[in-house]
Amino acid sequence: MDPLHLTTSRHNGALIVSVSGELDIATTEQLRSHLLALLQEAGGAKKLVIEVGGLSFIDAAGLGILVSVHNQALSRHTPVHLVNVLPPMRRLLRITGLDRHLTW
Repeated sequence: MDPLHLTTSRHNGALIVSVSGELDIATTEQLRSHLLALLQEAGGAKKLVIEVGGLSFIDAAGLGILVSVHNQALSRHTPVHLVNVLPPMRRLLRITGLDRHLTW
């Protein structure tokens, strides 16, 4: 099991969070609380970028957190973009229909 690792930076008004390791039911709360705290602190961030290329695993709970954070960010008028989405995750997003809701 790869532990979840989060790295945060800011660039041109965007919040950038790099996520690596496994995003599953055991680690979703860590990501959710981190991202929601950033959104609350950031107030007027132009966008939230979640870099997911370092994920070695994501399950339904992980996808659910991404959707939840996406909805919270949109309510604050902060668009969310996933970047470095690898083919297995792209396939999962297509199968679940989340590719129509999450932007990458």
